[in-house]
Amino acid sequence: MTATHIWAQLRQLNVKQLARNYTLLTLGIIISSLNFHFFMRVANVAPGGVSGITLIINKFTGWPNGIVLFCLQIPMLILGFFYLGRFRFLASTFYFTIGYSLLIDVLAWLIPTNGVTHDPLLNIIYGGVLGGIGTGFIYRANATTAGTSVISRIIQRKTGLPVSQTYLYVDGGIIVALGLVFGWENALYALMMLFIWGLATDYSMEGPSVIRMAFIVTDQPRAVADALFTRTGLGVTGWRGQGMFTNEEHTILFCTVRRPDVDGLRSVVLEADPKAFLVIGQGHQARGGVLPGSPD
Repeated sequence: MTATHIWAQLRQLNVKQLARNYTLLTLGIIISSLNFHFFMRVANVAPGGVSGITLIINKFTGWPNGIVLFCLQIPMLILGFFYLGRFRFLASTFYFTIGYSLLIDVLAWLIPTNGVTHDPLLNIIYGGVLGGIGTGFIYRANATTAGTSVISRIIQRKTGLPVSQTYLYVDGGIIVALGLVFGWENALYALMMLFIWGLATDYSMEGPSVIRMAFIVTDQPRAVADALFTRTGLGVTGWRGQGMFTNEEHTILFCTVRRPDVDGLRSVVLEADPKAFLVIGQGHQARGGVLPGSPD
């Protein structure tokens, strides 16, 4: 790679996006490090991954957790370099690897070894939620944790499977090893933490389901659309459809609406066309779709 090519790539960097990514990544490092000491280490439970392997190695050797984590993450960095973005992946994930490993060992001197609670159920619930939030921030920064999440991320990109499912596939063997070392009760707790961790990661990456998508099949599209325009301020998209049983043509209208406004939308549609067929589904995010000057 020539100096000219490197300079051209640097000029294309979006400084605002870069700052956002590294802010999220730093938050992910802090949350993940605190989670390791407050919940995972206390209960000797980890949802698989290099954190689980680290707990096993520390059990038999007493080596510092941060150093063990760093050594285990190097092969994952190499794998991620080839499959998840090369130098862009390497920069962000190496930043995580160094920051997480250092903070793990620094916090070991500052945080009491008894953590917050000795209740294993509380540890796995809050550990799963906190760890999932941290991992979600890291993924939103277009990085990974340089652990077995690299493998999970590769599978997710290649297959489209949810992150929660790829975690289960990749980390199952490590959880079995945790069971052999710390007892099968710990392995069962680890499975529960893994499930919660995956759900929290999905939630952190995609957010709550805060909108509803409305599909309206009607023979009075103009009346329904005008009613939605004037009374709700929603933008509406329409296209032609055909009933496959009757072979009759209809118009399909589509719009998005906030959850508190679903009842209002239903009333407006049925007043304009009492025979309309209305289906309301869930959506995660929407941008636009509201007319200028519409009621909020």
